[in-house]
Amino acid sequence: MTTEKRTNPKGRLTAIMLSFALLSSIVAFSGPVQTKAYAELLDNDTDTKATQTLTLTERQTNGQEIAPMAAETPESKFSPQTLQFLKTNTGLNAEQWDNIMKLVNKPEQDDLNWTKYYGYCENIDDDRGYTIGIFGATTGGPNDQGPDAPALFKEYDRVKGASNPSVEGALKRLGINGKMKGSILVISDSNSTFVKKINSLQNDSAWREAMWRTFYNVYIKYSVDQAKNRGFNTALTIGSFVDTALNQGATGGSNSLQGLLSKSGSSKDEKTFMTKFYAERTKVVDTNQYNTPPNGKNRVKQWSTLLSMGETDLKNADAAIKQVTNWIMK
Repeated sequence: MTTEKRTNPKGRLTAIMLSFALLSSIVAFSGPVQTKAYAELLDNDTDTKATQTLTLTERQTNGQEIAPMAAETPESKFSPQTLQFLKTNTGLNAEQWDNIMKLVNKPEQDDLNWTKYYGYCENIDDDRGYTIGIFGATTGGPNDQGPDAPALFKEYDRVKGASNPSVEGALKRLGINGKMKGSILVISDSNSTFVKKINSLQNDSAWREAMWRTFYNVYIKYSVDQAKNRGFNTALTIGSFVDTALNQGATGGSNSLQGLLSKSGSSKDEKTFMTKFYAERTKVVDTNQYNTPPNGKNRVKQWSTLLSMGETDLKNADAAIKQVTNWIMK
C-alpha cells in the first residue's frame, strides 16, 4: 500500500430549482481535489446526472412536491456476493465494513464516500508506481518491491472466467499495454491512457469483485487472523489492523502490522492491548512516506478515540465516525 493520496478538500454541485417561487434545495457534496482526470470525470458526470434527474422529476410531478431520494444503505454499497464473502470470512456485516472503509478513506482520499474510488488511479510520485482502487494497490517501484496490483489484475482475469488467470491475461482484456518485470508491473501506456482505462472500471462489477477478493487475500485475512489469534473479534480492532496493513504493510518490516504487533505486548485484555498498539503505531506512522505529517497521527487517533468512546462494534456509530474524521488533511 502506498502513502495516502495528497489531496485537498473541495465542495461542488449546487442545484437550485425555482418552482412556484420556492427555493427547493441546495445540495452540497464534498470530496478531495484529485490531481488527475478521474475526480473531474466523476464530478462532471455527477453534476450532469443530478441536474437531469432534478429536471426530469420536476416535469413528472408537474407542480407536485418532489419526493426525496431513497437514502443509501450500507448494504447497497456492496454486491450481494462480496457482502456474503465478507460476512463469512470476517464475521462483520455491511454497516461495520462501511464504517471501516470510511475510516480508511479519510486519510487516503480525505473523503468518507469510499465507493467513488474503485476506478481511482494515480502516480503520486512516491516511487511505488501507480496507486489503484479502494485500498491503493500499487504497480511497484524502487520503494515497493512487493506490489499488490499484479495480484489485483490476476484476480480480475480469474473473475472474468480465465481458466489459467494471469496478469498478462487481464491486461489483454483491458487493452492495457504493460508487462511484469520481476515483481514490478511496468505500464508502457502513457500516463493519461492508463489512468483513463482504470477510471473506466469504476462500475465494472468484475473489477469490484476482484478488488475485494485481492484486498481480502493481501490484507484483510492476515488482519482478521491476527485479531482472532489474540482472542479479539471486534470490528474496531479488525479495522485498525486492516488500516495498518494496507498503509504500512501486513508483514515484513518492524513498522508493518506484523512488526507493530510484536511490540504491543501480550495482554489478553483487548483495550489494554490496542492502547499499546496505537501508541506503537503513532511513533512510526508519519515516517517512511507512509503519511504526510501530521496526517498519520490523526489517522491513528481516529481509531484510538473510538476505542476510548466504547465504539468497538462500529454499529450505530454515525455520529462517532463523523466526529473522529472531522480533522483537516495536510
